[in-house]
Amino acid sequence: MMALARPLGADRRHLAFAAVALLGAIVGGATLRVVPTLASTATVIIPPAAAASLIAATSGEQLVHNRAVGEQARLINAAMPFSSAPISASRPFDLSNSDPLDRRRALLCMTQAVYYEAGFEPLQGRRAVAQVVLNRLRHPAFPKSVCGVVYQGARDPVCQFSFVCDGSLYRRPALGAWHEAEKIAAAAIDGYVEKSVGAATHYHADYVAPYWAPQLAKISQIGAHIFYRWPGAWGSTAAFTGRYVGEPYDPAALRPPLRQAILTDGSVIPAEDPALAGPPIPRAENDVGGLLDPSKGWTLNIPMPSDSAAATKSISQKQARPPEATKPVTLAARE
Repeated sequence: MMALARPLGADRRHLAFAAVALLGAIVGGATLRVVPTLASTATVIIPPAAAASLIAATSGEQLVHNRAVGEQARLINAAMPFSSAPISASRPFDLSNSDPLDRRRALLCMTQAVYYEAGFEPLQGRRAVAQVVLNRLRHPAFPKSVCGVVYQGARDPVCQFSFVCDGSLYRRPALGAWHEAEKIAAAAIDGYVEKSVGAATHYHADYVAPYWAPQLAKISQIGAHIFYRWPGAWGSTAAFTGRYVGEPYDPAALRPPLRQAILTDGSVIPAEDPALAGPPIPRAENDVGGLLDPSKGWTLNIPMPSDSAAATKSISQKQARPPEATKPVTLAARE
């Protein structure tokens, strides 16, 4: 389905760059800039239909449909083998000398992800969550900023990271754990690479067994989280062609309004006055560790101003256009 190919000739290379824009439309509106260089260039080929199929399998109702929860889920997860392919570490992502405003915003968003997703997990597990955020930023299927990745879907009824929508952001964090999360976030955006999760872009808690998991490559388990990458070449670092665009939006402006959270059993967590906030909301029984709120679903959206609405259509809207399944999309990736 996916493979590494030899560098293309000049004419075919131009076609490849045009095809990248097509894949950007298919996988959620991300704009990719691919620098045409002759040296150190790998080519990742994936048919648009295959990309759309992978995204569909890990989004919406498919994403929130679990095979099991609790001990049965742990047994299913333990029986699924880890990928035998070598784990290739991502390149460092370094904002240490970037625009100060971009760095402050990225640091806050990354700290929130580390704290609310894995604030009391082992150190390596917290670092792994930060690495997933950076891996998503570089992959064509996700937004191209730290805050864009963390807040993806925040203005919709669904969120990529459940803490964004479940009210956790309106509750005071535990100060000590927050400071530790901030240190981990700072290291991640200043060049630290958590090699144990390689090119992972997905994870879930070990007490749920989502239907999408067997379609991805299982890489590692750290604490309560199991980490995955896309299958084949699309899950390799060669596919990380996305270019960081900075942090154009204030995280406070991306935060959704406080609202009631409806759990999968139908119970309701009432919206609270932030002034009365306490510890973070406990996760639902079948929470899948940062990809979503299980009661809502998932789309490849990032909130934008109204003048950018055309760039923020959901994947379901984009898939209304029939993909050219017979023509492979070529991504030229610099390693």
